[in-house]
Order: sequence, then structure tokens, then C-alpha cells
Amino acid sequence: MSTSPVTMMVARRVAEGRYQDMLTWLHEGELLATDFPGYLGSGVLAPPPGDNEFQMIFRFSDAITLGAWEHSASRKAWLARGGDLFAGPHEQRVSGIDGWFGAVGRRPPRWKQAVAIWLAFFPVSLLFNFGLAPLLAELSLLPRVLVSTLALTPLMVYFFIPLSTHLLAGWLHSAPAKASAGETAPARH
Repeated sequence: MSTSPVTMMVARRVAEGRYQDMLTWLHEGELLATDFPGYLGSGVLAPPPGDNEFQMIFRFSDAITLGAWEHSASRKAWLARGGDLFAGPHEQRVSGIDGWFGAVGRRPPRWKQAVAIWLAFFPVSLLFNFGLAPLLAELSLLPRVLVSTLALTPLMVYFFIPLSTHLLAGWLHSAPAKASAGETAPARH
């Protein structure tokens, strides 16, 4: 079994005319998960314009705690209550940063992932260093880097990178522009 955090990604297509009911039900599921040991966080990503598939992400400390929540009676009752709100559920588990960027086959290119992470990390790191520079200036390089990474890593993992990927979702998952008439599209390798 994995001892590192595990993310469960769930995709659900909302039934016609049930958008608000689906949102309420999804947030109810998030609240339910907070009561379980090992819960690290969750989020709901609304579908982009023209789509009807919600993404829901649950993160637990390890596969065992995720499994306990996943097979719990309260989660099964919650799923049953929402059964008429969606069609075609799809679930998968991921570890590491892959969980921030969507399902396999739907993840943006690595360079877009890198841009999203950098856009989250740069301003937070800059503000941290600007605000705490006078306090950290007395420290040598190793303790200074240790303090900054200990403070920034949880902020980035649990808040700023998920926020960045949420705010940039339209760009991250946009399809490349098609070549207009007379232009040749680049070859794919």
C-alpha cells in the first residue's frame, strides 16, 4: 500500500437541468469527507463553458484512509442520494502532481503544467522573501532555504497550486488552435 498522499479524481456529467442540485450535492460530499481520518482536502471544478462534466478531487494521507472513506456507509448513502443528478461517473486515483491537472489523457502538456506551477510559486515566494527578508537575513543559506521551503511547500501544495490550476483551467485544457486554410498543421510525434 502507498504511504504517500493519494488523490481520487471523480468526473461526473450533470443531468439536464440539475446544475444547481449537482453543486449542492458535490459540496455535501466535500463536507462528508472532512469527517474522515486522513482527509487532506478536496475541491470541485465546474465544467468549462459548453461542457457539463464536473471534476471532484479528494485527497487523503494514504491509500488506506482513502479506502476507508471510499467504502464507508456514509459515502455510499451520499452517492445514492445523488444518483439522479449525473450520468457516466468516472473515478481514478493519482499520486503526486498529476492530481492537480486532471485525468489521464486529459492533462495539459507538461509545459503548461510548469507554467501553472511557476505562476503560483513565483508571487508567493517573492512575497514571502520580501516580507521575511529582515528576519531571515541573519541566517546562513542552508537554514534560510530550510525555513522558506518548510513554510512554502504546504501553502503551495494545498492552496496556491490548486488555485492556480483552477483559475487557469480554461487555458490549461484548451485545444491547440487549428491551422487555417492554406497553413499546414505541425506534425505530431
